[in-house]
Amino acid sequence: MSDQSPPPGWTPRDPDTPPEGSPTRPQQPGAARRPGTAQGPGTAQGPGTAQGPGKKARRKRTGWRRALPTWRMVLGAVLLLALLLGGALVAGYLLVDIPPANAAATAQSNVYLYSDGSQLARDGEVNRVNVPLSQIPRTVQEAVLAAEDRDFYSERAVDPKAMLRAAWNTATGKGTQSGSTITQQYVKNYYLGQEQTIKRKVKEFFIAIKLGREKSKNYILEGYLNTSYFGRNAYGIQAAAQAYYGKDVANLTTAEGAYLATLLNSPSAFDVVSHPQGRPRALARWNYVLDGMVKKDWLPAAERATTQFPEPGKVRAAAGLSGQRGYLVEAVKDYITENKILDDKTLAEGGYRITTTIDRRRQNAFVEAVDSQMVGKLDPEKRKADRVVRAGGVSIDPATGKVVAMYGGIDYTKQYVNNATRHDYQVASTFKPFVFAAAVENDSRTQDGRRITPNTVYNGDNKRPVVGGRIRFAPENEGQVSYGNITVNTATDLSVNAVYAQMAVDVGTRKVKETAVALGVPEDTPNFEPVPAMALGTLQASVLDMTQAYATLADHGRRTPYTFLEKITKEDDTIALPERAATQAVSREAADTTTSMLVSVVDNGTGTAALAAGHPAAGKTGTGELDRSAWFAAYTPDLVTVVSMMGQDPDTGSLESLYNALGESRIGGGGYPARIWAAYTKTALEGTDPVDFDLELQPGAAQPPPSPPSSTESGEPEETPDGDGTPTAPVRPSPPFPPTPPNGGQNNGGQDNGGQNQGGQNQGGQNNGGQTQGGQTQGGQTQGGQTQGGQTQGGQTQGGTTQGQTTQGGQGTDGGATGGRRPPSAFLE
Repeated sequence: MSDQSPPPGWTPRDPDTPPEGSPTRPQQPGAARRPGTAQGPGTAQGPGTAQGPGKKARRKRTGWRRALPTWRMVLGAVLLLALLLGGALVAGYLLVDIPPANAAATAQSNVYLYSDGSQLARDGEVNRVNVPLSQIPRTVQEAVLAAEDRDFYSERAVDPKAMLRAAWNTATGKGTQSGSTITQQYVKNYYLGQEQTIKRKVKEFFIAIKLGREKSKNYILEGYLNTSYFGRNAYGIQAAAQAYYGKDVANLTTAEGAYLATLLNSPSAFDVVSHPQGRPRALARWNYVLDGMVKKDWLPAAERATTQFPEPGKVRAAAGLSGQRGYLVEAVKDYITENKILDDKTLAEGGYRITTTIDRRRQNAFVEAVDSQMVGKLDPEKRKADRVVRAGGVSIDPATGKVVAMYGGIDYTKQYVNNATRHDYQVASTFKPFVFAAAVENDSRTQDGRRITPNTVYNGDNKRPVVGGRIRFAPENEGQVSYGNITVNTATDLSVNAVYAQMAVDVGTRKVKETAVALGVPEDTPNFEPVPAMALGTLQASVLDMTQAYATLADHGRRTPYTFLEKITKEDDTIALPERAATQAVSREAADTTTSMLVSVVDNGTGTAALAAGHPAAGKTGTGELDRSAWFAAYTPDLVTVVSMMGQDPDTGSLESLYNALGESRIGGGGYPARIWAAYTKTALEGTDPVDFDLELQPGAAQPPPSPPSSTESGEPEETPDGDGTPTAPVRPSPPFPPTPPNGGQNNGGQDNGGQNQGGQNQGGQNNGGQTQGGQTQGGQTQGGQTQGGQTQGGQTQGGTTQGQTTQGGQGTDGGATGGRRPPSAFLE
């Protein structure tokens, strides 16, 4: 059979001739196309062009589009990735076995060393008693779930989203963050460790999956409750119940269980006994737990409304941490955890060798100074007021920021709270130097445009209203003394509240706060509000915080963050410590000019007791509201030390006044705290030559003030400017005498400024309190400063009557009425 004939018009093609339109044979103009071939403008021709009936032309990828993968390539990559990931998950599940319990189950001790390598203390004995889940009250279990994992019984063993987030934060250095389930936390506690690494998180992931498939939820919850760390060296819910409430876990109330559940988030910070400053955060977390129980219908709303916070009991410290050792160890541990060097749980596993910055010789000197100057004179059996006396102190090398000594209390096993690091006492007038430093740093001026220097004149009258502030404030001076027009230098010597409250407004209270923070006072310090009263020291910074700030002044405005650590090692590993580069917090001019005035406080003002150290010193006294605290913050060029006496009821823990303690009606910063400072500093610097301060002062700060200016009837200074516009005034204007304080008299006769220790002694006032400008017939001689200290009139007709301990008349700044307490509206010095 022959082939069919070609259709009409079909031209046979020579097999050796290229197709028309190919590169070797272009289409001839006017040539007819084959039937079915696409025609018209834009029709694609050439290789890859679809031809023939019913076929659509495919566009060629040109330009930048050629660099993009096709959807087929993307789909293939996704499928391949899913296949690899699935394979990895299967392989991980098969290869990772559930390991035996980790070393935390038999945790080692940590060894703490002095800076010379000798042993300071050892801690870390594990306190753990495992209990079955059946012995743990249901409400306590639910409190833990409300705090840590509310969907524990309904969710899977792992939360991939939270795991990826935590792994990413760790890998990118954004800090540790946990979104782990209780199953994952149990795996970490019992099988692995607390280190924040990708490897550990991967292991945790697979072990948690396997454990979730092989074990029941109750088994996992029981293990979690028995291995979690609750602080106070307590591992597990039973040990925690005993450590905080002195009872077995079976007897815990819902409120107590909620507090123990709160501790899981931050065992150290949320212990309201050892860290009272953390109480607000702990209470917020406790309320979060209870509210979560209500949301999950585990606790009736009516019962929640009546639930009161269950105060935990006192800490029972280990015998090996008696004396100062416990305070030092706890301060070092807090430093390690707060700076994220190690977390609570990792540190509690033990095995670390921790070399501290504590100088053994200086530490012993600090204890001896407190014992000889204060503790040895306490007699609580005869004097009830002596029961409330506490003391705290810190000493720092300003050039390195190293804490070389710290006094936390009489004995860690008897008074657990560290008086050197607590944040519940006002710092009083030890804050005033920061106000002046802020004035120099910001080139501040008075309301009438005069630059603030040590020689600037202010009105120091008692209850003088502050001008220019948004808040009405008329502060009382110590002893309600009105000083008239005085220089800033004199106001610092005498700690005049009226002057410094006005200065804070002149500088700007926010600028004052910024300067204090730059010096080293934490911004989140309780009651640290930018208001005029801040100049009087109403904030509640710790002794350690204040030592840091004064160390910045001592080092000419350079702030080196303090540290307790020289080195941490574990076996052959050395743990990295945070960088502590020094920064210029305030200008040298601001720091040094402030120091120059604080030198005057020691030489001429309320801090003369510090002269007994035998070294040039700069310092400031302070007495808190209602005499609940008395401070002395001072430094030599080489050593900065802050000492504080505090009043606290040993039974209730409430803050108490120091009235009548140690047989004295008043306790001022220039008394016992300054004497402790001098005794310690003398020993600490033994064998070293006294070194004078090398100061660079602001312009106009060093000039001697000439004769006093006259005053207007309103009490405002007349303008008597010098070269830089700063008025001049005498160092000691003659202050009028105050109204009669309660029961007359003051602070053993005024101490350093009003008649020395016995109301005038033989010199009629000494130290500027009874000289030609400070007393004469009104306050230091015939009526108030003779050998018998005031006799019938005690310094003036109104200054020390027969009800007011006539032998102790006179006047002083760092104290108050000798014969009685201040009224409830008492002020700060």
